[in-house]
Amino acid sequence: MLHLLEPLSFSHGPAMKNRFMLAPLTNQQSHEDGRLSDEEFRWLTMRAEGGFGLTMTCASHVQAIGKGFPGQLGIWSDDHLPGLRRLAGAIKAQNSIAIAQLHHAGMRAPADVIGAAPVCPSDNEKTGARALTHAEVKQLIADFIAAAVRAERAGFDGVELHGAHSYMLCQFFSAEFNRREDEYGGTFENRSRILFEIIDGVRSRCREDFMLGVRLTPERFGIKLAEAVQLAQRVLREDKIDFLDMSLWDVFKEPEEAEYQGRTLMSYFTELDRRNVRLGVAGKIRTPREAEATLAAGADWIMLGRAAMLQHDFPNRYKADPAFKPVPMPVTRQYLKDQGLSEKFQAYVQGRWPEFFAD
Repeated sequence: MLHLLEPLSFSHGPAMKNRFMLAPLTNQQSHEDGRLSDEEFRWLTMRAEGGFGLTMTCASHVQAIGKGFPGQLGIWSDDHLPGLRRLAGAIKAQNSIAIAQLHHAGMRAPADVIGAAPVCPSDNEKTGARALTHAEVKQLIADFIAAAVRAERAGFDGVELHGAHSYMLCQFFSAEFNRREDEYGGTFENRSRILFEIIDGVRSRCREDFMLGVRLTPERFGIKLAEAVQLAQRVLREDKIDFLDMSLWDVFKEPEEAEYQGRTLMSYFTELDRRNVRLGVAGKIRTPREAEATLAAGADWIMLGRAAMLQHDFPNRYKADPAFKPVPMPVTRQYLKDQGLSEKFQAYVQGRWPEFFAD
């Protein structure tokens, strides 16, 4: 069985010193123009110091109109470079791989946040989003690639393309939200074309050892499991990326679609031919035992989100004692502050997971 403390190599870039990745967590604590804040810097660098083999930023938007929430880290302008350089350098100084997650909210960009109607693969009445023109799709692809180049200039080891959670790339994959009649709509091959054009663009524009990952959602948001498996297998088979990040919500849950139940959702992806791509998962991994069980079930690495919020040094504590007991919820606001969660981050957490708070 693979061990959480064993190193993990990739086709490109440095090896991870262990199998712990920090999940890319929304936290709403950067500046409104997308520049890195000291609060965001502290949150991320504390996790690198805490032993994570790979530290990933929150979703960083590649266009101004792609901003999905207040206080989001930006990577769409060279104005963001000073903060990004500071962050990448500090993460790497802790022997942690520095990855920027590239994101566009699409129809999930609030109009009052971006100051305009959001955009989407097709018109969406519920959100008021308008369809991208063909030229805008091409520009979107170019801006994802430009953001990867910007991350490289800032000193990051690589990037992850956010294709999950009904954000822009996921909206393209979904037949529910993508009703285009050009080469980016219709068949599933066409609906997923945008992802592979971005992958090819990043590979052609960035240096040889630049790391590239993809995050996918296997269900919900108009995504069907059969198509998610098809997309994941193609990404793995083409062998152009370094890691595939499956966001599962719960690593041991069964699929929502009745015909696929009777086994874990994760198992549909661990059984795929990975070639040289490393497969990881995220979803309610909260204890050392759950982390070990996830590797035993076939993952190459694990992502910690809420567990990392509660314990910035989870990997180091595991290294010192594999049977350590994580801090239980609820905790005080002061405790979360000491763990690097600013008041803005805590306000966001309280809106989603009020069970965190004892006061």
